[in-house]
Amino acid sequence: MKFTNSLIKGKLIRRYKRFFTDIEVNNNIVTAHCPNTGSMKGLLNEGNKVWITEHNNPNRKLKFTLEMIKVSKRIVGVNTHRANRIVEHALNNKLINEFKFVKSIKAEFKYSQDTRFDFLCDNKILEVKNVTLLRDNKVAEFPDAVTSRGSKHLKMLINSIKKGYKPYVLFLTQIQNINEFKIAKDIDVNYYKDYVEAKKAGVNFIAYRCYLSSKEIKIEKKIKIIND
Repeated sequence: MKFTNSLIKGKLIRRYKRFFTDIEVNNNIVTAHCPNTGSMKGLLNEGNKVWITEHNNPNRKLKFTLEMIKVSKRIVGVNTHRANRIVEHALNNKLINEFKFVKSIKAEFKYSQDTRFDFLCDNKILEVKNVTLLRDNKVAEFPDAVTSRGSKHLKMLINSIKKGYKPYVLFLTQIQNINEFKIAKDIDVNYYKDYVEAKKAGVNFIAYRCYLSSKEIKIEKKIKIIND
């Protein structure tokens, strides 16, 4: 997924009211939209290098969008709105080994009245979880806060097996050069328990890291899940 607008470098000052970030750019302060509703744990230290995009849409309240943050010498993609576009690009370009041979790719699959999954690829359901948590600079983790929605998805994925689907959860790790992933069970023990139950039931869990630059973000390689 290539950026259509050039990225602008800056320094993080603060995030507030969840959707606002103040960024220092060339000795000026601009306010950028933060398209990430999570806690962004470990990413929000003042002075962190960031990249933002500029938009000229007059209907937008904020002209800038926060895209990436540099933490512990690693670039982290924080725009969760781009996650499904990154995965869709990967599916179309055969970058995910488990989905190389699918023929049909349908986004926003309506599974039930109250549940949508990110993709249906032939008979494979694919739910995407964006990963930005990095606490020890070696292992990426999910979630970064309690996620009742994530637990609900796992229960529905278990249910989908009975209907003939083959469910997958893809932990899209937007963290540069990371090689391992795990569930942050100390942050959400219920999600970890549901993960274990779903795995036993036949839900497939995979983690892929991204290549990140000022020009594009794309899936780069599969990484190891180490909770076992």
